[in-house]
Amino acid sequence: MRSIAPWARVYILCAALAGAACAAPALTSRTPWGAVVLLAALYAGCEQISRCRVIGRRAGAPPNGLGTFFPVLLAAVFLLPPAAAALVAVPGALLARVERRPRGVRRVWRAAQLALAAWASAWVHGALGGRDAVAAPDFPYALAPAGAAVLAFAAVLTVLDGGILATAERVPVRAAWRGLFLRSFAPVAVHGLAGLMMAVLWRSPYGPLAALLVLLPMGVSCWVFAQYHRERAAHQATIRALVQAVDIKDRYTRGHSERVGRASVMIARELGMADERVESLRFAGILHDVGKLGVPTRLLRKDGPLTPQERRVIELHPEYGHEMVRGIGFLGEARAAILHHHERIDGSGYPYGLVGRQIPEFARVVAVADAFDAMTSTRSYRRGRPVEAALAELSRCAGAQFDPDMVAALQRALERHGWHPAVTSDTAGVPVPRQGASGVPTGPGAGAR
Repeated sequence: MRSIAPWARVYILCAALAGAACAAPALTSRTPWGAVVLLAALYAGCEQISRCRVIGRRAGAPPNGLGTFFPVLLAAVFLLPPAAAALVAVPGALLARVERRPRGVRRVWRAAQLALAAWASAWVHGALGGRDAVAAPDFPYALAPAGAAVLAFAAVLTVLDGGILATAERVPVRAAWRGLFLRSFAPVAVHGLAGLMMAVLWRSPYGPLAALLVLLPMGVSCWVFAQYHRERAAHQATIRALVQAVDIKDRYTRGHSERVGRASVMIARELGMADERVESLRFAGILHDVGKLGVPTRLLRKDGPLTPQERRVIELHPEYGHEMVRGIGFLGEARAAILHHHERIDGSGYPYGLVGRQIPEFARVVAVADAFDAMTSTRSYRRGRPVEAALAELSRCAGAQFDPDMVAALQRALERHGWHPAVTSDTAGVPVPRQGASGVPTGPGAGAR
């Protein structure tokens, strides 16, 4: 949106005019200005938290606090007439922190979007008698209009978000709204409960001050959630840095690690692993060759067969890799896979010659994914094998080199999702390496290396 398309400008202008039209009646009707000003100030203040160095940057608050404080907006929806609820969102949205340009247009767009969502949500809530139920409070009955209001809020956000994707980001119309509603509804539903609690306490004898206490646990939970995403982003950055270092050093297998991670995830899902283990296994696949950073570059890039002594040096890379990631706690079981992914079921692998189930499960998965990608990926020095041929080779070696259960899981996953290998090196003129007994290349860039 740096250079906004004409249709996007028209779309944003129409949304802004519609938002202004929705909020305008509040200026001429009997509006509870005390509540409007207090809620608007509270929402605007919450927006500014993301600008605070201590709370925002160091504590890991999201750069855009709009979603964090939906409880305040939804409390306004449950307490105020539609036009007044639309006004509550405007100051905070206009003052919110915006990272990308054009900042002014983005602020106007967000203000219009939230004003329209709040207006529609408050109208639905009022039409179903929700404000009377909150004031009573007839709490079980109050849940029905509140739920309808939450649905309306999420639906308006979805419609408007899809429109801006289609006009400003030029996303195809068929795909613009795909999956948007569920992504909008989940946080709005959770925050809607907090907003309803605020509204009920606001109307209670305890008054607005008691309602503000609802924001304390909500704020703590949002902070914890932001910390989790901040830590996860740091993990991803660490993984990317290590993989890029391996790809730079071993140009023959560029992209191989990412594909091994993807194939490992496919196997893990077929085996029914929990999401936490699937993520750890993805890390194992991506980092399985990180030990190559400890191997001399001349060996990794050597044209032609390796001598026995050179191969022994290459075979140290699982131990190098394990030593490198030993202190990275979030990898969990992935560290064992990095160490043992070249073990064989018959005990003839390395570095320790483990047999059968002595080999960690993650290592048995990565071994199959590694060999499969080594056979199917097209590189500058050879063409990849067809998927069917690679699976036939894996099946032939199952029980000796590979775990049959892992091979079968990969085959089932590929039948469902397919596989699309890609060229992983830009280097030309490298001779085609000879093939080992398992069909996996043993020359430069082979999976065994």
